[in-house]
Amino acid sequence: MTTLTEPGTVATHRSHRRMWVILGLVLVADALDVIDGTVTNIAAPTIAVDLHGGESLIKWLGPAYMLAMGVLLVVGGRLGDKFGQRRLFLIGMGGFTAASAVAGFSPDPALLIAARIAQGAFGALLLPQGMAIMTKMFDRDMLAKAFGLFGPVLGLSSVVGPVLAGFLIGADLFGLSWRPIFLLNIVLGVAGLIMAKGILPRDGDGEGEGDGDGTGDGDRSTVVDVWGSGLLGAAMLGLLYGLIEGSTNGWGVLPVGSLAAGVLFFAAFAHRQRTAAHPLVTPSLMKNRGFTSGLLVCLVAVAAGSGLLFVLSLFLQEGLHVSPRNTSLGLVPLTLGLVAAGFAAMGGLVARFGRRLVFIGLTVDLIGCGWVLGLVAHSGTNIGLWALAPAFFVIGVGIGLSFATIPVVALGDAKPDEAGSASGSFSSIQQLASAIGSAAVTSVFFRAASSGTAHAMTVTLVVVLAVTALSLPVVALMPRQAAAESGQ
Repeated sequence: MTTLTEPGTVATHRSHRRMWVILGLVLVADALDVIDGTVTNIAAPTIAVDLHGGESLIKWLGPAYMLAMGVLLVVGGRLGDKFGQRRLFLIGMGGFTAASAVAGFSPDPALLIAARIAQGAFGALLLPQGMAIMTKMFDRDMLAKAFGLFGPVLGLSSVVGPVLAGFLIGADLFGLSWRPIFLLNIVLGVAGLIMAKGILPRDGDGEGEGDGDGTGDGDRSTVVDVWGSGLLGAAMLGLLYGLIEGSTNGWGVLPVGSLAAGVLFFAAFAHRQRTAAHPLVTPSLMKNRGFTSGLLVCLVAVAAGSGLLFVLSLFLQEGLHVSPRNTSLGLVPLTLGLVAAGFAAMGGLVARFGRRLVFIGLTVDLIGCGWVLGLVAHSGTNIGLWALAPAFFVIGVGIGLSFATIPVVALGDAKPDEAGSASGSFSSIQQLASAIGSAAVTSVFFRAASSGTAHAMTVTLVVVLAVTALSLPVVALMPRQAAAESGQ
């Protein structure tokens, strides 16, 4: 028996299925980034012991990834526009997979750090392409569904990353200890490559008709500020190397010189942004008080928060002698608070409260940090995970409210033609702030650890409290309300 259907129904169904597969592929790519950005928070002490890397390796594992990601994220989007999103997606996924293999099989700290930098760099090429492909291919309804799934998937990934790291290390699969946290990416990356090559639209058409070579071309007229990107990368690398080397091996000529070079390169980058024909950051944004104050709050809050998350993991493992698996479980209340607060903020709170929600979030974060400080001051390293759980949850709520709210509030006064540059700038500054914060706060922790881990945790919390509190007055300079679309 033959069933008649309307013309085009089969093609429509196929197109609809194809869009869902593309969405799944993009979500997997973004989830890989979140997971790989968090797994070393748990795995760092185990990796350092296994590779005899010491404090220096612990300090570099997270920042190396975030540094490359932050510097190249905006450039990755521009390269996709210039050479085609499909091509850059395939390059990014392939490079990320290869870098993960190198990380998983690294025999020494130097190669592992190089692999982490490569992971971040290829991740920065990969991530912007998915959003661009969906924007071109999806209709309005499908795009709304897609954006609705990003929050839950990425939130779940932020929970899965540390927990997965803890369980893989505890399982010690095939005697590989920490290595499966990177080697797992090989399976996911190869599957993603095969899927991407078969399903992604060829560049220049959006419906599968490319230039005949299977890749297509982008807009060759798009200009990429390579010099600006290079100067920013050199500045951040100089600052991070100087900070880590100086805090680990003493403030000799090399770390001081590296810090000075970082400052000079950053000054050159700022000059480049004022004079370049196609700068990475739209010049008018830097004259917008609301945007620049939001950028400053973001830099301080994200640096302090990211560094604290890393140090809390170190304190549990080094001070309380909790296993990696139990450490990952012990930090779940914090992550759940962060994710829940982030959803609540973007679900309507930010539109209602505007910059007041940033202030509330930072204040709640301060309360949580003060709570942990009180527990450490009273009990030292004789604290149970259950006693820390409520305080960790409060910290997560504070970080979730502020991290999710700062970017959309800072864009409240931005013009429509500045939105793309402003959004890209915030994505990059969040990654760079995470790198700086992880390096700086762990340096404070290790510097004070000679007097015991309880003392180190106390000093670290005091520093985080002070830095976060200093950002509160700057919140008053941010736009009063969030960007209009955030409330829709």
